[in-house]
Amino acid sequence: MKRPNYLEQIKKRIDTTEPGTVFIPSDFFDIAEAVKVNIYLNRLTENGELNRIKRGVFAKPRYSNLLNTNVPPRSDDMAKAIARNYGWTVVPCGDTALNMLGLSTQVPTVWLYVSDGPYKTYEADGITLKFKHTDNKNEITAVSYQTALVIQALKALGKENITDKEIRKLSKILSQSEKQKMLAESQRITEWVYGYIKKICVEG
Repeated sequence: MKRPNYLEQIKKRIDTTEPGTVFIPSDFFDIAEAVKVNIYLNRLTENGELNRIKRGVFAKPRYSNLLNTNVPPRSDDMAKAIARNYGWTVVPCGDTALNMLGLSTQVPTVWLYVSDGPYKTYEADGITLKFKHTDNKNEITAVSYQTALVIQALKALGKENITDKEIRKLSKILSQSEKQKMLAESQRITEWVYGYIKKICVEG
């Protein structure tokens, strides 16, 4: 019987993804056991077919024709991969949440996430990722990612600084089904945030 070629199977999976896709070893545990997966990922890194972002986190190279060089993966993809690697739930917060929802055009100097994991800061490919622990599980683990992102954006703006402009913009980018889900999920969150969510869901 022919022995399975695990390396080729891992390469095939990587080849089907977009440049800049971020991987962790457990993404391939259905192909081979952990020890073998790590050996193969290290081999692919040595061959230049993967870039090591940090220990246990790898990325498919992404080439920029404009810059004529390889560029780092997207910051959010790196943050999600790190969280996945450690089993954390993370949601963008602060300026990061505002940027991702189009409420701010300012690119964060530090990509900030609220997390049910520990306080951690990582430097990866010139990008700073910061994870802040929260005990308020109702706002990150008890709701969907989209709802959690809107909650964090509203908190970043602040109760006194949210205008009709932000309400309209958030309402416009959310589908009717997303609004219904967000309204149902967010009843146990901070009262003033829930008040704005009701406005977003009624708008439009």
